[in-house]
Order: sequence, then C-alpha cells, then structure tokens
Amino acid sequence: MSWLGPQEWEAVRLSLRVAAWATLISLPLGLLTAHALARWRFPGRQILNGLVHLPLVLPPVVTGYLLLLAFGTQGPFGRVLEAMGAGVAFRWTGAVLAAAVMAFPLMVRAMRLSIEAVDPKLEQAAATLGASRVWIFLTITLPLVLPGIVTGAILTFAKAMGEFGATITFVSNIPGQTQTLPSAVYAFLQVPGGEGAAMRLVLISIAVAMGALALSEVLARRIARRIGQA
Repeated sequence: MSWLGPQEWEAVRLSLRVAAWATLISLPLGLLTAHALARWRFPGRQILNGLVHLPLVLPPVVTGYLLLLAFGTQGPFGRVLEAMGAGVAFRWTGAVLAAAVMAFPLMVRAMRLSIEAVDPKLEQAAATLGASRVWIFLTITLPLVLPGIVTGAILTFAKAMGEFGATITFVSNIPGQTQTLPSAVYAFLQVPGGEGAAMRLVLISIAVAMGALALSEVLARRIARRIGQA
C-alpha cells in the first residue's frame, strides 16, 4: 500500500491487529455465552441477555466511559492490571478491549441463532446413549453450528475494524499507539488538506466491510453444504 502515507498505513496496521485480537479473545466467551442463552435455563438469564446486548443500544461513548471507569488507571480492574504491568487504558490493548465489547453482541447473536437451529432431539438421543454433555457439544452441536461461528467471527472482525466511539473515549487517539483506522479518518478531517488521506482510509474501510460480509456468506454456505453432505 505505497499509496498510503506512514500515518495512514500505521492506522490500518493497528486496526488489523486490534480487530484480530478482539475476535480471537471473544470467540471462547462468545460461544459459551451463546450456548448458555440458547440451551440453559437459569436465574438471571434475561439479565445476562440484556448485558450482552447492551453495547448495541448504548451510545458508544457511554460504553467507552464505562470501560474507562472500570479499567482506567484509577478503576477497580485497572489498578490491578497496572500493578501487574498489564494496564490497558490509553494503550492498543485497551482498543482491543473496547472493540471486543462493542462487537461481542454480534458474535453472540450469530452463534445463538445457529445453536437454536440445531434440533435438541439430536443432543437428547446422544445423551440417552450415555454421551456426556461435553462430548455431545463437541461431536454434535459444534460441527452443526460451525457456520454461525464463522459468520460471528467475521462480523466481529469487521465491527472491530470500524469501532470508533468507545475506542476514542477509552484509549484516546494517539498516532502509532491507539489511532485506529476510524480514529485516523476523524483526525485527518480535522486538519486542512486531510480530506485525501481520510478518503483513502474510508475506501479501505468500505472494502474491508464489504469483503467481510461477502466472506461470511461464502464460508457459511460452504460449511453448511459440507455438513449436509456428511
């Protein structure tokens, strides 16, 4: 991408890094949460469901402020992380946390719909044959919901690439450290003559978003087709 300037390329590189890590750390918790909401019945289930989807309805700046209160240098979790040398406020790792929180509802939603589409009778039949819950999940449920997992992961990656409000509130907009692609677009639009750089980053954002959506459709269909042929 020689047509990008150093600051632009750094923003793209950091965004890819943040989005990749946000997706990876969200996958295990997202799958567990989706399975719990789809299959388990327990006190507080609706509260958990509300908390999971809260970032979708809260203003992103509010979510970022709540993260700052909790994980900032003076926050209850932030102080512990700082003492361990793993603080996240105003660092790229904080951008990962903000992106993961904002994209988490999309991941859980995609996985939950896939799990709910699996016929519970298949799992019950395996249970009557003596299979444990873990074995049933690994051998029956997981392969059948793989298209939903792939779709959720790709949508999470795309959402994390475009996250702005919570990120800039929590980790600010520091070039080379926390300035992701959306933050760089915002920064370039604030200076005279920055429209060209902003437009280049906008085009990259559109390409990544459209590519992610197309890839999720293609992969989900291919996986579903292979499962149907198995």
